Amino acid sequence: FCMNWILLMLFTGPTVLGSLVKGKVGQSVTVPCFYTVERSQDITSMCWGRDRCPPSKCYRPIIWTDGQRVTERYNSRYKLKGNLSKGDVSLTILNAEEADSGIYCCRVEISGWFNDQRTNLEVVIEKERTSTASPHTYTSEQTSAHGSTSESSFTIARTWPSVSASEAPQTTSGPCSSTSDCSDVTSNLQNMSVSRPSQQYSENGLYIGIGLCVVLLAILTLALLLT
Repeated sequence: FCMNWILLMLFTGPTVLGSLVKGKVGQSVTVPCFYTVERSQDITSMCWGRDRCPPSKCYRPIIWTDGQRVTERYNSRYKLKGNLSKGDVSLTILNAEEADSGIYCCRVEISGWFNDQRTNLEVVIEKERTSTASPHTYTSEQTSAHGSTSESSFTIARTWPSVSASEAPQTTSGPCSSTSDCSDVTSNLQNMSVSRPSQQYSENGLYIGIGLCVVLLAILTLALLLT
């Protein structure tokens, strides 16, 4: 019974399944991991590795620390930017790549048998989505030195609705039903154009006459005042 219990604790242990972490290619991605530090004696070593946490140490290790600083690093893109003395051992992946996707193990080595804190986190790195709008084909109008012009237009396919014969627009009749009506209209327009100047001249003469009367009346009034 004791042997079975030891093997069970050795191969399972207090493993914590972390949340899913997503990131974009080319960006920095932070994979969180913390442990409790209440006093300086609680600060301990830890490691990050790829794949799930094994019974001991880290499989395919990325970073090792002694609790205060990083002692081993297997890739310069992996950083621990948190406060190690406060228990913040979150992993930051710089310039993330699709190959960085997978399971990561955060293992905090706590003194005592089978006390290590093991956290497995899944990381997914995705590509940036780009819009794929179809470009319009067009050429601009250019004029050469000799004045020749090449013209082109946008290439756009359009489908016009079919129009039946009954829906086609009908031609409307002109304003004149016969040649005599058209001649009458023409003569009326000519008479109107001739009468307008004569009417304007008569109105001008009326204004001049009124102005002269006003001037004469003013002179007469002035003469009376002088006498």
